[in-house]
Amino acid sequence: MASRWIAKLTWAILLVISPAVNASCRDTELPRDCEALCIRNQTTTQCELRAAVLLPKDTRFEISLTKVLPVLDLAVSDARRQKLLPDWLKLTFILSDDRCDATYAQIAAIDSYANCVHLFLGPACDYCVANVGRVVKFLNAPLLTTGGFTIDFTNKKTECSDEYYMTTRIGSVGFRDIGLAFLAVMDRHNWKKVHLIYDPMGQTNIAGEHTCQLMMKSMVALIKKREDITFGNFDIETYDRREYGKILEKSVGNFYSVVVMCANSTTIREILLAAEELGMVDSGEYVFFSIELSSSDNNSKERWRMEGDTDERNEKARKAYQSLLTVTARTPDNEEYQNFSREVKSLAQSKYNFTFGSSLLSTFVAAFYDAVFLYALALKESLPEKPGEVNLDGGNLTRRMWGKSFRGITGDVTIDENGDRLADYSLLDMNPETSKFEIVANYYGANKTLEYVPGKRIHWSGGRLEPPPDTPKCGYDGSLCPDNTLPGYAILSIVLSSIVVGLVVVSVIIYRHYKLEAEIASMTWKVHWEDVIVMAPRKTRGSMYSLTGNKQRGSQLTIYSDDNISLAGGVDRNVYIPTAIYKNSKVAIKPIPRNKVEISRPLLLELKRMKDLQHDHLVRFYGACVEPPHCCLLTEYCPKGSLQDILENDQIKLDRVFRGSLIHDIVRGMAYLHASELKSHGSLKSSNCVVDSRFVLKITDFGLHALRKPCPNDSEDDKDSYAHWRKQLWTSPELLRMERPPPEGTQKGDVYSFAIIVHEIVVRQGPFYLGEDRNYSPREIVEGVRRGGGSPLRPLIDEAAVEEEVATLMRRCWAQDSADRPDFPALKQTIRKINKDYESSNILDNLLSRMEQYANNLETLVAERTADYLEEKRKCEELLYQLLPKSVASQLILGQSVIAETYDHVTIYFSDIVGFTSLSAESTPLQVVDLLNDLYTCFDSIIENFDVYKVETIGDAYMVVSGLPVRNGMNHAREIARMSLALRDTVMTFSIRHRPNEQLKLRIGMHTGPCVAGVVGLKMPRYCLFGDTVNTASRMESNGEPLKIHVSPATKEVLDTFGTFELHCRGEVTLKGKGKMTTYWLVGEKPINNNVQQNTVSTMTDPSVAPATQQIQGQPQNLQNPSNQNCTRNVLNITGNGAPGNHTLTLSPSHQRNANNSTVHQSLPSENVPNHAESGPNAPLLLPAGSIP
Repeated sequence: MASRWIAKLTWAILLVISPAVNASCRDTELPRDCEALCIRNQTTTQCELRAAVLLPKDTRFEISLTKVLPVLDLAVSDARRQKLLPDWLKLTFILSDDRCDATYAQIAAIDSYANCVHLFLGPACDYCVANVGRVVKFLNAPLLTTGGFTIDFTNKKTECSDEYYMTTRIGSVGFRDIGLAFLAVMDRHNWKKVHLIYDPMGQTNIAGEHTCQLMMKSMVALIKKREDITFGNFDIETYDRREYGKILEKSVGNFYSVVVMCANSTTIREILLAAEELGMVDSGEYVFFSIELSSSDNNSKERWRMEGDTDERNEKARKAYQSLLTVTARTPDNEEYQNFSREVKSLAQSKYNFTFGSSLLSTFVAAFYDAVFLYALALKESLPEKPGEVNLDGGNLTRRMWGKSFRGITGDVTIDENGDRLADYSLLDMNPETSKFEIVANYYGANKTLEYVPGKRIHWSGGRLEPPPDTPKCGYDGSLCPDNTLPGYAILSIVLSSIVVGLVVVSVIIYRHYKLEAEIASMTWKVHWEDVIVMAPRKTRGSMYSLTGNKQRGSQLTIYSDDNISLAGGVDRNVYIPTAIYKNSKVAIKPIPRNKVEISRPLLLELKRMKDLQHDHLVRFYGACVEPPHCCLLTEYCPKGSLQDILENDQIKLDRVFRGSLIHDIVRGMAYLHASELKSHGSLKSSNCVVDSRFVLKITDFGLHALRKPCPNDSEDDKDSYAHWRKQLWTSPELLRMERPPPEGTQKGDVYSFAIIVHEIVVRQGPFYLGEDRNYSPREIVEGVRRGGGSPLRPLIDEAAVEEEVATLMRRCWAQDSADRPDFPALKQTIRKINKDYESSNILDNLLSRMEQYANNLETLVAERTADYLEEKRKCEELLYQLLPKSVASQLILGQSVIAETYDHVTIYFSDIVGFTSLSAESTPLQVVDLLNDLYTCFDSIIENFDVYKVETIGDAYMVVSGLPVRNGMNHAREIARMSLALRDTVMTFSIRHRPNEQLKLRIGMHTGPCVAGVVGLKMPRYCLFGDTVNTASRMESNGEPLKIHVSPATKEVLDTFGTFELHCRGEVTLKGKGKMTTYWLVGEKPINNNVQQNTVSTMTDPSVAPATQQIQGQPQNLQNPSNQNCTRNVLNITGNGAPGNHTLTLSPSHQRNANNSTVHQSLPSENVPNHAESGPNAPLLLPAGSIP
């Protein structure tokens, strides 16, 4: 057996030193006793390709045969499924245990070659790769390895004369690339000095013997190529861990700040513990790097913790690891690799009876999957489409593998032109909060660049915010800093001074404590209710009325108007907030929503703080009254209203200067509030920002949340109400997500609320305006803000209308992450920059600017209010003229008293509907209302054509008078008579809506005599008539007959003076309260000249009453009255020598008086009216009111 090994080794040596002349670097192929590669029969050809796997069986190595075999099985299966390996080609693996020994590996390679292999997979240990790599080029067989870490394997190997020709490195780790990654970190931080500490036998489970030594030799080789970098190195193999502190003092000391280590994890931990003991960690002047070759998923584990060690040492290790950065290969973190890892572990358990650990599959093992795929890709390019001669020339296949890129199981695989894989690496840093390592930077081998992860930063030891220099400033022991040791007397003086200062400080603290207790006990905030003078709202008292508000005696009508124009929308604030006078200051009263207030020490302390809090932009707190039932808070009164009132009032114009000033006021007030002991507001919104009389914005409703919230027994707001959700539009998302948010809120939550207020000020579309197309309810908006997400719901910003600086400010303040929001001191500086071009630093200038802006707004507002007032005044007068006679209403408007007046001669008209009671009983109430509305609307349109005054309507009764309030001589009887005839004629053609076939029967009575008229009552005052004439007129109506006009003797006597009215004697009638009286029927009006009998005013269809000579001139036309489509109007043409040309009298609705009635009803004394009656065919039938024919 020994002779056999010696022969093989001699043959290998001769093989290495032989000349290279062809692809296999030999003249001829070595003879092998192999069976034919391909076996052919009549129909098929089956070929076999053998690959040697050279790896240790010992599973303590990161790469072993048992771990790799399931990976190779999956690789062949997947390659065949993807048609990279044809079905007629069988791939067989020849396994050899190289024991991670160079000699065994070389012998195993020779034995495998004799066993007809054409491909070598492995070895993994560097010394084994070196020996086998020097041999395979003479065997014309490619070598694919996931090892070959040292820098020697990156040397040129493209020709036979090169040492490692036909060697392809497909692993994800290489010492050269690790060194380049670390040098990139040094260049980024401008480090020019580094110290290397290594254990030669560290991490031997990866690359075999001297792994860390080879790593550091590769590092030194790279550093030596850089003339600007100096280094030192130390081998700790022969030292005990208790000596690591001395090693650091001796080798690192005060000369190097940057230390690179390569060793096992336990050794790294001991070195860092020694550094912590020396004070290197606390000084913050040192940074340690660890080269970790194993790429697994243990980055999230607590590497500093060691099972079995004491808690004290583990805590020290955790602190020491804050100064450690780790360089390691990138591990795939995608789901595909995780599934592959589980599949490999399952196959290893079922087929090879091997159990992997819980960690993710090592990329060193998984890289063999990529090796098979790389070889299959090259083989596919060289194989014929049909089975036949197979060309397995190693040089040809090697050249096809180099310069190739594909997607492998370990990520993107790129083999450069020298047969080396371009790998990527990560820089890990421990997060002090989680004590776990996180990726902070990545090095990409393809372009040799270092990129830091956005949002991640390195946590330097000692609390540094920037990397330390490459040379310690003071050293771990402070020896590099000047000796500032003081002499003994100076130290004694300092000690004594410190004692004195300490005593003084203690005395001050004690004094302030007792002073605070005294102030709390004094309760300077307490308000006694008897000291509060509540201001009651102004009211009009008494029973006297005047349009000017002056109290006068008598029966008068008063309309009181108090128009206080203010910035907040034209109303006095005391309409909304109760006010009072307290210590000669006007204050606002805010009731406490509870009947009893329990005074506790925290509440006393907060009340004292509120009392002491004073700032120009915070509402002053005067005190609190805790005396039931008058529990309330007294605060400064700001008469201009809230910011929300101002923004919702379109009449208030806010230019850029005014808006900037308002925003700046909020920022200054909130900055002071956040710096005070109250810390935050908790309910900042536009309604809690008020404006005082000097146009200064102030914050209100802060602090004392225990008093402001309702007591537990009170019912809370309805969760579905509009108000409940609207008041949360200003609340930040993190507070909305809390089940029980703190009532005082948070400072970052106040910043969010400030952003919503700024948007209100700039846009002026209400809180949280989202645009015209997004009409969300407050609840939908609040729910959207609470959900958050990648694109959280925020108000709409019109980039064209909003300044870029203001838009950026709003976005920063309402950021989803509260940590990204600025604080109010920073906002104060930002607002100053935004307002620098138009805001003066002079307070007086700013105040005058605001007053000027307010004055301009007020002038416009006063003009608009004046126009509105005049329009409303006109409407009121019109309404008043409808309720009272114009002459009476005019006296009231002028402030004059309306005293009852006696009239000697008036004619009063009464009418009602016969059978109205039975008609009402047979109709619905709505039908009755429609009937009366239609009838009286028709009547109202008719009486406007006569000099009469409608007194009232009660039910079916209709009362009209002529001769008052403006006297018209004796014309009153003629006006009432003519009106009665017109109403009677109209009723005869009137149609009832719900009973169109029924004739409406109107009964009319009239009487002439004296009466008294005046305004009666305070509420709903009425113009009433008094006297026996009223009673007699009523009796004439009640004793009349349907469709007839009942006339008293007094009225007949006056009508006879005109000579145009036709009356028939009825005879004696017994009247209640009057006895017997001879009365008359008014039949119609006849012309003076009998030649014009055809022109009559009245028409009668009743042959028993109307004369046969009376005819209707003109056709009835429908009245244009929306409430009555049945009322008709008569158009009568008046002709004659004394009549105006084509004069027409139109009976029209009251609101649509015909313009053709050119004669205005005007009362004239009868003695002044000329008698211009004419005879003949052209004599006028109807003359203007006040004329007597």
